[in-house]
Amino acid sequence: MTEASEPAEAGLEPVLRIENLSKAFGDFVVLDDVTFDFPRGYTTAIIGPSGTGKSVLLKHIVGLLSPDSGHVYVYDKQGGRIDMATAGERDRYAVRKRFGMLFQDGALFDNLTAGENVAFPLAYHTNLNEKQRIERAREKLALVELPEAFDRPTAALSGGQRKRVGLARAIVMEPEVVLFDEPNSGLDPLTSDTIDELIGKMKRQLGITFIVITHDIVSCINIADFVGMLYKGKLVEHGTVKQFVNSRQEIVRKFLQRNVPLPELTGELIPIPK
Repeated sequence: MTEASEPAEAGLEPVLRIENLSKAFGDFVVLDDVTFDFPRGYTTAIIGPSGTGKSVLLKHIVGLLSPDSGHVYVYDKQGGRIDMATAGERDRYAVRKRFGMLFQDGALFDNLTAGENVAFPLAYHTNLNEKQRIERAREKLALVELPEAFDRPTAALSGGQRKRVGLARAIVMEPEVVLFDEPNSGLDPLTSDTIDELIGKMKRQLGITFIVITHDIVSCINIADFVGMLYKGKLVEHGTVKQFVNSRQEIVRKFLQRNVPLPELTGELIPIPK
């Protein structure tokens, strides 16, 4: 078993490191001394039951929440780092510009076309002219295999198309890291497979680091290089997909067993934390 305190991807260059992170709201402890590495150029999935701190962890990564204790280190390609837990707003803003974000519902503007939605961040965060913004938006829509939707009203798009437009917008600023909050939520299995394939394609072609919060175990196994599971605020398991499927943690096996064929293990399992 991979101990949660010793990242499975030791030796790989990190783009992000969560270190001894704790957060409580009143008496409710959401994150409890979590340490977690995210290697550059790989996909890391975060799973766990509802209410175990996954979305709260995501908000700490982008600096929307500050921890009670611990650190959120974001590294640049030269090895420098910024601690989002203590950084000023200007530094946090600079780091956020290196991130893309895909929300559950796509968070698109229904009064804009698909192309206008994708180009929207470019008008506020770059010096590109209108022609350049349109070209970039068309390029990203082609990457998500939706070039024909550029002039289509957003309200006329299906759920899967909205997710793809949201993905195009998430990568339009050419970020180092893209964060996904339940990318397959509300999608049928075939459309979910399409989104999974696109995430894999983006990683291969663009070298982007993906961090995915998901309840979809099948999707997690398909797209992730590394998986971490939060349970009652603790990181109870963290490792490669292979290590995860072979986990001796009882709570991990219970979480996976309805959706993933698990190997038979001999000996006692590690009991579910109280």
